[in-house]
Amino acid sequence: MDSLPSASESPRLLVLWDIDHTLIETRGVGLAIYQRVVPTVTGRPFERLANISGRTELDIMAETLRLNGVEPTDGAVVQLAAALVQGYDDARDELGTTGRVLPGAQEVLAKLAADPSVHQGVLTGNLREVARIKVEVFGLAQYLDLEASAYGDDHAVRAELVKIAQLRAAERTGRSFEGERTVLIGDTPKDVAAGLAAGVRVVGVATGKSTVDELQNAGAHDIVAHLDTRIIPSIMMDPRAGRS
Repeated sequence: MDSLPSASESPRLLVLWDIDHTLIETRGVGLAIYQRVVPTVTGRPFERLANISGRTELDIMAETLRLNGVEPTDGAVVQLAAALVQGYDDARDELGTTGRVLPGAQEVLAKLAADPSVHQGVLTGNLREVARIKVEVFGLAQYLDLEASAYGDDHAVRAELVKIAQLRAAERTGRSFEGERTVLIGDTPKDVAAGLAAGVRVVGVATGKSTVDELQNAGAHDIVAHLDTRIIPSIMMDPRAGRS
């Protein structure tokens, strides 16, 4: 998504999508890439991957290095990040064949992209270039402004990513997206916590490992069991919106 809205079509709502288990599933390709690249960076056999659910890649890389017997210095983290990006780039075909777009994701993105009042980006723990590769491989980049987004190499704290994305979107569009003018959509309680800490609305989608009850208990403003166009009223804060 390269074009910017005209003044007459300035958006009023920023929609920030988590990627993994919200829009797509890599189905093990991410783990396989870590298994390949960690030994090249550390000179040691791969032992363990950190828990990845709802975390930023900065956190994941640092803990993974520790779990594999390496001190996560700035240099080691930078080296691992570069290896991960190259690993994903090399695995584009594998990712496209093994992974998948979650049902309904493309339809919802396309529907919102056609609405000039909505500006869509991503808020993800993925490294910027890894996120780009993922949405390109699955044909979703056309619906998203990847410059009005925030990534796991922007900050280690997920709530800070919301503020970063809001600022970038404001620079891109000339509009402010404070408070309820931003909607964060994600599949984990950590996504919900980040959105609440940043003071934005949160729609939870139970398309990952977290259940509807877990997302509700985390404080999501609305929750859906899966993605389809019935989520759109929840995103647009339509008073008729309901859980599905």
